[in-house]
Amino acid sequence: MSTPLKTPPPPAPSENSLGNRVARYAQVGSSVAGQAARIAGSRLFSRGMDRGTHANDLRAALGGLKGPLMKVAQMLATIPDALPPEYADELAKLQSSAPPMGKPFVRRRMASELGPDWRQRFAEFDLDAAAAASLGQVHRATLPDGKVLACKLQYPNIEAAVDADLSQLKVLFAVYRRWDKAIDTNLIYAEIADRLREEVDYEREARHIKLYRHILRDEPTVSIPEVIEDLSTRRLLTMNWLSGRPLMEFRDTDQEVRNQIAIAMFRAWYIPFYRSGVIHGDPHLGNYTVRADHGVNLLDFGCVRVFPPSFVRGVIDLYWALARGDRDLAVSAYERWGFKGLSNATIDVLNEWAAFLYAPLMKDEPRLIQQTNSGQYGREVAQKVHQKLREVGGVTPPREFVFMDRAAVGLGSVFMHLKANINWYRLFVDLIGDFDEDALRKRQDEAMSLAGLTGVTADPV
Repeated sequence: MSTPLKTPPPPAPSENSLGNRVARYAQVGSSVAGQAARIAGSRLFSRGMDRGTHANDLRAALGGLKGPLMKVAQMLATIPDALPPEYADELAKLQSSAPPMGKPFVRRRMASELGPDWRQRFAEFDLDAAAAASLGQVHRATLPDGKVLACKLQYPNIEAAVDADLSQLKVLFAVYRRWDKAIDTNLIYAEIADRLREEVDYEREARHIKLYRHILRDEPTVSIPEVIEDLSTRRLLTMNWLSGRPLMEFRDTDQEVRNQIAIAMFRAWYIPFYRSGVIHGDPHLGNYTVRADHGVNLLDFGCVRVFPPSFVRGVIDLYWALARGDRDLAVSAYERWGFKGLSNATIDVLNEWAAFLYAPLMKDEPRLIQQTNSGQYGREVAQKVHQKLREVGGVTPPREFVFMDRAAVGLGSVFMHLKANINWYRLFVDLIGDFDEDALRKRQDEAMSLAGLTGVTADPV
C-alpha cells in the first residue's frame, strides 16, 4: 500500500496551449514539412526522383523527433500499402527507443502529477530512465513495502504535438494519393489519428489495462500489469514491474521454447479478439517481454482497438469461405468488414490477398509461418495485389481493417523470428469453433463495463 498523499498536487497545467502547438509546427516544419514540400515540388514518386534517397532523408528527419510523428512513422511501416515500399522500409528502421529526457524533466513531471512531496511516496525512485520511446519514458521505483513499480512519464507538450504532427501526416497521405489511387488512405489516416490521440491519455490506457486483465484473467501464459491508481494521472501511469527478457534473445534457443513463446503470443493477441472483440494494435518488439517460464508480459496498452462483433464474425466467415471455396460467404464477410461497392474483379483481388494471410491456418499440421508467408513472398503477393487493385479502380479499406491487419502482419513477423513450428490451424479453430456473436457481445459489454469504459462503444461498420 502506498503512503497517503500529504500535499494535494496543484491542477496540472495544460500542455496543449496555442504556444506549444505553434512551437511544434515550427519544429516539425524544419524537419518534415520541408521534406514534404520537396516531395510535392518534385512530383512525388515520379520517375525522375530518387525515392530511396528521399525516403532515407525522411527517416533521418523523423529519427530526430520525439513524439507522435515518430510513433506514426513506426505504425506506417507495419500497415501494408499505407506508403510505397521504399518509404515503409526506411521508416521501419526507426528505433523503438529515443534518448530519454533528463533528471530535471523527471523531477518536474513527477511534482506536477503527484505534488511537491512526491519523493516521500517511494522508498526508491531511479531518476535515470529504464526505457524511453516515442511518447514517454519508464522509470523503476520501489514502494515502502518493497513492491517494485514501473512509472511511465509522458514527454512534455505531447498533446500539443499531436495535431501538428497529424497535419503533416495528412499532407504526406494526400500527396501519395495523387501518385497512386490503388489504396484510398483517408480512412487509414482517420483510424491512426483516433488511436494516436488515445495513446497520449494515460487514464484511458489504465482502463485498457483493466480491460485486458479481465479478458485474460484465466490465461496462465500471459501477464498484464496492475495499475497503481493513486500514483497514476493523465500523464503518469504507474504499474507493478513485470520482469522479462526481450524476445530477440530467444531466436536461437530450443525449438520447444520458441514454440511455447509463439503460442503465448498468439493467445495474448487473439483470445481478446475472438472472445471479446478487442485487439492490441501494436505488436512492436518493445511492447512485450518473455517471462522465465516462456510466457509473455504485455507492457503497453495505448493502442487498443474495440471491434463490433459483426466485424469479428466477418473475419471468421472469410476463413470458412476460403476453406470451403464459398464465394458468396466471402462477399458477405467483406461487407461485414466494412468494404463497400465491391465489383467481382475487386473481390477476386481481395481473395488473393486473403488467401495469402490465411494460408498458415488451412492445414491441420505443424508448419512454419514462412512456408507460405515469407517476407519476400509476401512482398511479391502484395505488389501483385496492389497492381491489380489499380487496374480494377482501387479500394477503400475500412478503418477497422487498419490495426487488425497491422496486428496480423506484426505477429507474423514475430513467428518468423522465432521460426515457430506449430499447428496454427488447431490454435485458430480451437478459438473460433464455438463462436457466437451474441455471446461475444455480452462478454464485450461486461468487460468494457468492468474496465470503466462504459459508453465507449465499437465504431459501427
